[in-house]
Amino acid sequence: MVTQIQNAAKSHARWEPYVDNGGTSLAIAGPDFCIIASDTRQSEGYSINTRYDSKIHKITDKVLFATSGYSADGKKLAEVIKTESERYFDKNDKVIGASSIAQMISIIMYQKRFFPYYVFPILAGLDSEGKGCVFSYDPVGNMERVGFQVYGSASALIQPFLDNQVGLKHQQNVDKSRTMTKQEAFDLAIDSFTSATERDIYTGDYLEIYTIDSSGIHKEVRNLKFD
Repeated sequence: MVTQIQNAAKSHARWEPYVDNGGTSLAIAGPDFCIIASDTRQSEGYSINTRYDSKIHKITDKVLFATSGYSADGKKLAEVIKTESERYFDKNDKVIGASSIAQMISIIMYQKRFFPYYVFPILAGLDSEGKGCVFSYDPVGNMERVGFQVYGSASALIQPFLDNQVGLKHQQNVDKSRTMTKQEAFDLAIDSFTSATERDIYTGDYLEIYTIDSSGIHKEVRNLKFD
């Protein structure tokens, strides 16, 4: 006969500290702009917890931070980054730059490597020269500056598309010196999510798209699939 204590022991043995809440985040860097977008669906398994859970967080007037993975860890990490950025301003009387924030995130995540934040972050904004920049990370803080990046449940669907359309991979007779315009990058982000939601049940509901340029941060919200 199984006792209540034995049942409790089995229950605790199966407890997991992390949950994958799905969703997808994307960023594209341009010569003088940056596009960052994310859906708003938060789910667990086949259940939708909420249809509007923003995954994009404002750090400064030129830098945004997006996450995918465990929603609670993403919000906590964004809170820590925002707090440290404000402390930098109080101490130095100037706004922290995108490259400095990128390095700070790497250090924060590496410090938690033995019990890491279960998130796949993307930092997007304008660097000190006014150029678009995107930084991608793994859960223990390894950092890389890239031209574009997708993380999340639909990344396997969208990343090859961006490799072809933005990175110009597997194309012949194309001018690889040509850069994508702001409107082209904006439309590409919408098309990427519209297509991905047809195949990924963990991405959907609404799409938040932010454009970062010299005039500031501009936000638009579009509808995605609700099923």
